Amino acid sequence: MRATRATLAHAAAVLSRLLQFSAPADETLSRYFREHHELGPQERAFVAEAAFAVLRRRRSLEAAAGSAEPQALAAAAAMRVMGLSGRALHGLIDETLAQRIRGFRPDALPPAVRADLPDWLWEKLAAQHGEAGTLEIAQAMLNSAPLDLRVNLARTTREAALADLAAGGIKAEPTPYSPAGLRIAGKPAINRHPLFREGLVEVQDEGSQLLAWLLAPRRGEMVADYCAGAGGKTLAIAMLMRGTGRLYAMDVSAKRLAALGPRAARAGVTSVHAIALSGDHDARAKRLAAKLDRVLVDAPCSGFGTLRRNPDLKWRHGLEAVAELAEKQRAILAAASRLVKPGGRLIYATCSILREENEDVVDAFQAAHPEFAQLACNSLLAAQRIPLDTGERLRLWPHLHYTDGFFAAAFQRTP
Repeated sequence: MRATRATLAHAAAVLSRLLQFSAPADETLSRYFREHHELGPQERAFVAEAAFAVLRRRRSLEAAAGSAEPQALAAAAAMRVMGLSGRALHGLIDETLAQRIRGFRPDALPPAVRADLPDWLWEKLAAQHGEAGTLEIAQAMLNSAPLDLRVNLARTTREAALADLAAGGIKAEPTPYSPAGLRIAGKPAINRHPLFREGLVEVQDEGSQLLAWLLAPRRGEMVADYCAGAGGKTLAIAMLMRGTGRLYAMDVSAKRLAALGPRAARAGVTSVHAIALSGDHDARAKRLAAKLDRVLVDAPCSGFGTLRRNPDLKWRHGLEAVAELAEKQRAILAAASRLVKPGGRLIYATCSILREENEDVVDAFQAAHPEFAQLACNSLLAAQRIPLDTGERLRLWPHLHYTDGFFAAAFQRTP
């Protein structure tokens, strides 16, 4: 990948916006590219790669450059992450800066800086996983995530989808755990592929796909995806229900739910009923109290399990935000549990790797709601021939399972 004075300047300009952390990184980057139509595909690729390299490795790159200025960070990213030599950058960056970056040795850095984590997050993880374990987790989070697809098994097979992709020159392989998952080599424009346009595949991380199998909805049941967002998991649940029964997609954001309609139409799903909740005591949700067979609560969280995709999150969320999220998660789980009928199943999940958002929330729920008995996630998955055993609670890690970081716990309401 070739750097020019212009591309480095654009990378620095993007970083000056991104490092304000006022909006999600992908939104900020897209907005910048819309403002600069003169940038071609290769130039955009360089700018995006440099910007995300800094978001992933901000602390170590600041140490290497001896500066937090966007221009210096863009240069450090180009040399230390993107592999450009000092010769390739000769005349494009300050020679003194280039020599400093070239001669930098990270060995003496504090572990949190080597891990490219904020101090508070390093301390939280190290207290639970130790220094070596946390370094392993952090290193895995510095890699970019693969492109995972969920095959719509209600309309095709994984084998047929693999064959169609191969015919178009796209290499893919079945994911090891999700029976519907495919992992794609590279980053092809999958949204232009006929399989995607016809609703036969959806982009969805393998870990996220597994939540539908934990929920294990049956045909004809009444089911809710309580924090549905744009409906990726809703559509996975609908696939397992084969279009039967009644599936509620609930969320407090009408805007996010609006994205579900076109996706459901593309997938051929007609059994989904969207409900924009007014809060934890929504009147329409109250009418469903103790009536639903299964409820999934994929709660809003810090998203620290998705740092491979969203590296800006580790700089945008702090201790106070995590405490506020945990309080919200406890309230959401309690509200969603009221919808579950006796004998019904409740799944709580997050894409966080923090105990405060996971085990602590679930433990508090169990203590306050003895009418819910915990189910073993490993047994639920084994019953569906999914070869994954992380214990009674599901815990997925990028360095162990090559998925996003996920947590899930399962409960059954006693009759």
